[in-house]
Amino acid sequence: MAKKAKVITKTALRRLMKVEADANIVSADAITALMDWLQDTAITITKKALELTKHAKRKTVSKEDIKIALQSI
Repeated sequence: MAKKAKVITKTALRRLMKVEADANIVSADAITALMDWLQDTAITITKKALELTKHAKRKTVSKEDIKIALQSI
């Protein structure tokens, strides 16, 4: 089975965890687990938002579509 393309980079996520969340030491496994979860969650939210966009007969996913999709999870 082919690997999923990683959109969120390990470097960016590690920096976010260290700088914004004050985590001193972060393991590679922790970064990978969070990266996978974030990517899966972003895909789920985007699919729900796209359904709303299509229902409204639009082509562009809006901020409001994302907000409504977030409320449904």
